Amino acid sequence: MPRLLVTELWGLGDLALAVPFLRTASAHAKVTLLAKPHAAPLLARFALGVALVPFVAPWTAFRGKYRLHAWPWRALARTVRTLRAKRFATAVSARADPRDHALMFAAGATRRMGFPRAGSQVLLNAPLPRPASPHRFACWQALASALGWTIPPAAPAPRNGRRIVCHTGAAQPARQWGRERFEAISRRLHDAGWQVTLLDERSGNLEALIDTLATADRFVGNDSGPGHLAALLGVPTFTVFGSQLPEVFSPVHPQAAGIESAPCPYKPCNDYCRFAEPNCIRSLTVDDVWSRLASWLA
Repeated sequence: MPRLLVTELWGLGDLALAVPFLRTASAHAKVTLLAKPHAAPLLARFALGVALVPFVAPWTAFRGKYRLHAWPWRALARTVRTLRAKRFATAVSARADPRDHALMFAAGATRRMGFPRAGSQVLLNAPLPRPASPHRFACWQALASALGWTIPPAAPAPRNGRRIVCHTGAAQPARQWGRERFEAISRRLHDAGWQVTLLDERSGNLEALIDTLATADRFVGNDSGPGHLAALLGVPTFTVFGSQLPEVFSPVHPQAAGIESAPCPYKPCNDYCRFAEPNCIRSLTVDDVWSRLASWLA
């Protein structure tokens, strides 16, 4: 089978959105994923046949990403050597990110497929137009289509129980609605007859989180990785959106819903809030979220 390199260097949610493509690709190619080490438990659970080359790209840090003197240049060189040794027939990236395209070029892949930006078409010999849909998953669908494949639509089994997981965490403050508000929502859910499990980023390791999410019948949380993992497990999700847009990052599930934060002239701001605190998401009250959530649950 031809060797395929897939690049996804960012967070858990981004990896979860890539999993359907990885599964489809595994039927047609010998797939290697270049990603952060936290991809390992996701591959073990959802895409067992995909190999992982772990790499923490310095430009994915939230702060100080372009202090070039502090970059792990030796680790970067070792990673490039590892990739070149695999002699990939094709390399793909769903991000319009010249840094991804430079890595694919350095890896020596024969065909380099992606969505060019800022002149990065010189690094790609199979550039693609951006899909009409702004959703990140649409880029994975476009890549699959360009390779002659079709990603099957999500068709999760119905979940009719009363178990609900609320996750209060998110990587950045601009996506955090607030633990105390989720606690208030959890109390209302409990009073409405739901069995509630309240989690945050300290709630065990990633494997334990996946196991807990798999037992849920509904998920409520911020715009963050756990929501995308829940959707991947077939759990209907309700998301409180802050700095990002639902049409771009909503979990891929036919019953996914949510509530969007207040308008802001800088939105979407990619988590770099210009204010002392993220007013957009913090302006949502418990009553605001509960009204929408209760309607969805009904």
